[in-house]
Amino acid sequence: MAWDFSAEPEFQEKLDWIRDFIETEVKPLDVVLAQEEIYRNKSHPAHEHVLRPLQEKVKAQGLWACHLDPALGGQGYGQLKLGLMNEIIGRSVWAPWTFGSQAPDSGNAEIIAHYGTKEQKDEYLQPLLEGRIQSTFSMTEPQSGSDPQEFTCSAVRDGDDWVINGEKYFSSNLRYCKFAIVMVITSPDAPTKNASSMFLVPRDTEGVNIIRNVRLGPETGVEGSHAYVRYENVRVPADHLLGGEGNGFVIAQTRLGGGRLHHAMRTIGVVQRCLDMMCERALSRKSHGELLSQKQMVQDVLATSWIEIQQFRLQVLHAAWTVDQVGGHNARKEIAGVKIATAKICQEVVVRAMRLHGGLGLSNEMPFFDMLQVALAMGVADGASEVHKVTIARKILKDYEPQEGLWPRDHRPSQLDEMRKTHSHLFEYAEMELPV
Repeated sequence: MAWDFSAEPEFQEKLDWIRDFIETEVKPLDVVLAQEEIYRNKSHPAHEHVLRPLQEKVKAQGLWACHLDPALGGQGYGQLKLGLMNEIIGRSVWAPWTFGSQAPDSGNAEIIAHYGTKEQKDEYLQPLLEGRIQSTFSMTEPQSGSDPQEFTCSAVRDGDDWVINGEKYFSSNLRYCKFAIVMVITSPDAPTKNASSMFLVPRDTEGVNIIRNVRLGPETGVEGSHAYVRYENVRVPADHLLGGEGNGFVIAQTRLGGGRLHHAMRTIGVVQRCLDMMCERALSRKSHGELLSQKQMVQDVLATSWIEIQQFRLQVLHAAWTVDQVGGHNARKEIAGVKIATAKICQEVVVRAMRLHGGLGLSNEMPFFDMLQVALAMGVADGASEVHKVTIARKILKDYEPQEGLWPRDHRPSQLDEMRKTHSHLFEYAEMELPV
């Protein structure tokens, strides 16, 4: 069995092009057009006049929305190839929009592609794939977070329509969206896995009322982009039910699994960029008569960061390979593992980079606080890390059996008693005197 850590020459050429393209043409947007209200708002002129030409270059390379099937304009790449791409894309804030892989649009597009009507695909999916509109995934609730057992936002059938009532929290980008995919309870007495459903809700539907737009941490501006929304008698046609009644939980798990993995892939790019900045700083800055790179404490920080990034990268790529081999549902343990590792390594490496840059690292003249904010969010987004640890533990325990009797399997006195019955010939050697 051969193990190969290199990419095929043809695909490596694509990766080289992506790296050069992002460094030379996309990263300038990160510097000049860094405000969130610009890159999240499709109506801003920068999207048409600056981003659109870059997207056309990506499409000309055959690298647009590579997570999608060819029938939807993508390449149908497996998760391993996507991992190698996304670790480069993760180095830039604008890059996901440039390559048509930004969340939550990428996951929402897959839902509509699988479950939407022809009319919905024409009105919402195609413009979404072309990068002309934006969407949101409206799942989290203020009283329960992402726990579907505690959801109260519901929909009831009324003739040819469904009527939605309830509140959702952190419906990111809703203020800029053309539509939302909303997860609600449709069968409150059913088991959790069969109690919820997904609906496509156009943003301009009467009764979709944003209570307030929440900012993250120290973000500035009049309002944020994460909506606290109240659905008040929101009426949608029956064909806006996506995937059938009672299938909301299954759709959510499928969608979020891919999202967790892609977040991890892009985080490789974030932490590698932090290491690059640390190395540059260590070779450029002197303290107490010598370069920072000559100080053992700094060397320890750099070496530790490199080791952890390598471990994380291999973990992510292994999870991606596992999904390609056995599917996302059968790789839940591996996906949960990288989800937890994503938040941990991102926080630790970003903080190290921040501290190595001293006061400058604490300022808004470096990108570390933005990175740290994202790192902290990764511990909560798509399910809290603590919940995923429970998933991993349960998966691990399924591979083991309890030991009968008083003593553990590796209890040495018990092992010796058993060996006297099954391997008695060994004891004569154990009891021999050692040669002088």
